[in-house]
Amino acid sequence: MFTGLVQTLATVCDVQPMTPGKRLLIESPEIARKAALGDSIAINGCCLTVVANQQGRLSFEAGPETLALTNLGELAAGSRVNLEASLRVGDRLGGHFVTGHVEAIGTLLAREDDRDWATLWFGFPRALARYMVPKGSVAVDGVSLTLVAVEAERFSVALIPHTLAATTLGQLATGSHVNLETDLLAKYAQKQLTDPAR
Repeated sequence: MFTGLVQTLATVCDVQPMTPGKRLLIESPEIARKAALGDSIAINGCCLTVVANQQGRLSFEAGPETLALTNLGELAAGSRVNLEASLRVGDRLGGHFVTGHVEAIGTLLAREDDRDWATLWFGFPRALARYMVPKGSVAVDGVSLTLVAVEAERFSVALIPHTLAATTLGQLATGSHVNLETDLLAKYAQKQLTDPAR
């Protein structure tokens, strides 16, 4: 479980083929200091397992489904990624409940910059709209954000200067792909309302 509060902006050192998947090597001394083998870490909001930790570099293995259904398949050496270590008992929950299970890839449709601030519009699969409401929560590349406007196939978020500087969202250009995870509590509520077995 995660909060959607990115702990560091890290750099991909290498992407190695590992048929049928890939191994990702990510430089992050801050996260690596406390990480142990088997720990769960969210990379752009996608929960992966630490398989090696050497000299500040963390290694992860991503299977074909993960590579196809998230933007991790687009990563290359030099790519920047958002990292968040999983919650531990007693940690403060400052964002919202994020599982690290990416539901869909979204696409940046438009970006409206206003000096150091920005409003971003993302396209997303229509099926996810039932879990989104204005002022509700969404995780975009693992970043906990508040929804501003929600339409059938697009939504907007307003980003403060800190978020733009401290996460990958500040680097996004029109057409960029992002990982999306809707609010866990909204999904449970929707199931309770629509499940005929209730």
